[in-house]
Amino acid sequence: MSPDALTRSVRAFVEELVRAGVRDVILAPGSRSTPLALAVAAHDALRLTVLLDERSAAFAALGLARAARRPVAVVVTSGTAVAELLPAVAEASLARVPLLLLTADRPAELRDRGAPQTIDQVGIFGSHVRWAAEAPVPDDSPQMLAHLRWLAGRAVAEAVAGPRGAGPVHLDLPYREPLVPSGPLGPDPALADAPYLRAIVGSRTLDAATLDELARRIAATPRGLLLAGPDDDPELPAALAALAAAAGWPIVADPLSGLRAGPHDRSALITRGDQVLRPGPWIDAHAPSLVLRTGAMPTGKPATDLLARVRPETWIVDGDAGWREAALVPALFLHADPPATLHALAERVRARGAADASWLAAWHAADARADGALLAWHAELSEPFEGSPFLLVPDLLPDGGLLWVGSSMPVRDLDGWLPASPRALRILSSRGANGIDGVTSAAVGAALAGPGPALLVTGDVAFLHDVGALVSARLAGVALTILVIDNDGGGIFSFLPQAATDRPEVGLPQAFERLFGTPHGIDLAALARGHGASVTVATPATLRADLAGALADRSPGIRVVLFRSDRAGNVGLHREAAAVAAAALGDGGGG
Repeated sequence: MSPDALTRSVRAFVEELVRAGVRDVILAPGSRSTPLALAVAAHDALRLTVLLDERSAAFAALGLARAARRPVAVVVTSGTAVAELLPAVAEASLARVPLLLLTADRPAELRDRGAPQTIDQVGIFGSHVRWAAEAPVPDDSPQMLAHLRWLAGRAVAEAVAGPRGAGPVHLDLPYREPLVPSGPLGPDPALADAPYLRAIVGSRTLDAATLDELARRIAATPRGLLLAGPDDDPELPAALAALAAAAGWPIVADPLSGLRAGPHDRSALITRGDQVLRPGPWIDAHAPSLVLRTGAMPTGKPATDLLARVRPETWIVDGDAGWREAALVPALFLHADPPATLHALAERVRARGAADASWLAAWHAADARADGALLAWHAELSEPFEGSPFLLVPDLLPDGGLLWVGSSMPVRDLDGWLPASPRALRILSSRGANGIDGVTSAAVGAALAGPGPALLVTGDVAFLHDVGALVSARLAGVALTILVIDNDGGGIFSFLPQAATDRPEVGLPQAFERLFGTPHGIDLAALARGHGASVTVATPATLRADLAGALADRSPGIRVVLFRSDRAGNVGLHREAAAVAAAALGDGGGG
């Protein structure tokens, strides 16, 4: 490989990424990736963010791609650096996030013979990627430039809207030494033609006869329910609202669905679905006979349990032809674009006449009773409660504000306590694989998308798991507020059967704390300050003011607000709240 061939190949490859729509690259430093790193840094259409840790870089790219709704590339060197990407790749695959994984590699003659920093990278991500290819080592032929441009264009097209929907794509790029291109880099005027490869992907649609039949079934079903799972489609809230209005059905909306916050019509929204759907006399008397679901599986267990227990007829609208159904119930999958399909159904249902308003009125009355009782109960609390922060979010974040929520308990408390709001907030969480890995890094990436203030709410274990992201945040220069709910361990396990695993009679006297509760005893305030963050320790009385003050500071930097709670006490408070809501719902009569 001549130096000129290396220059032309990486320059053409990066130029084609730009033509295909890539605007952001997250890079972790390394030697073998030098040609690609220099070509990316020299292109004025790309924003390059350099982070030290490959795992954190991958999650930051994922967060940025989610928040910006566009493909983001992550560049790493060869060897175990590539393996560090896998957790984020798995999340991106399940969450349908467009990531381009650009991994530098040793040439074939250095593989499997003890060369340093060399592992088998080809196919390393298996079924977790939408498409993968290995590029040849660059040479001087025009066919090579054509092939590299084609690879770049196809990689972006596959990541954005391939046959299996959006997701991660892997290109393995081997380079021989010398690794420093000798010629000019940056935009190449010699390539001033159209993109080498383009793909126009149309939305999946249903034919008119099928839509007519589905609309007839909806109109003939007064006891229906719209269940909106996690989804990033900005057009979906209005479409769901239109169908709800036409059919007279309520909408139980996951907080990650986009329906809880925004200027769209929320007149059919049931905010307290986490409580209303729980087993009891009210839901037994108001069980839906048909459920139409969009998005991923709901965050809250009550929704999935309802489907499994009541087993209503279930329709799932999925424009990416997926098969997301974890309640193990018989289901009809509608593989068609959700907003277009719902609007078409709404138009047809509306043409059949006005819906009976009594069904939706009953749900609204129950929702109002549960909400009023819970807010009154919460107003009397003086001790820390982990649901409290989410009641404050709609008042503290302005239009355009970003809320990223950690997995495990925080996202469940978000579901239970986030009120509806007309503000246009972006509410995101890693609910593809539902893991706690990379939570802070993903929020750092999302904050890069701007423009509004960004708030991460996370648990202490997830915060510790990704503490290296505080370094990433400083390097990225983002402004991010992190509310850490610190209960000194794995709080969610206190809600699960594992809480009863202490069995002295079989030699397990403290099994729960050792294996599941895992108290860490780490001073998170000192840890955060050691990474350059400002720290405030909030109490229930100061939480609102402390969060408001941190979010008001828009200068680059990390502001950590610690909110300490007791694991056992928090379980008790959650059970109290559930009992209060159940009492408010009553025996199932009336609304």
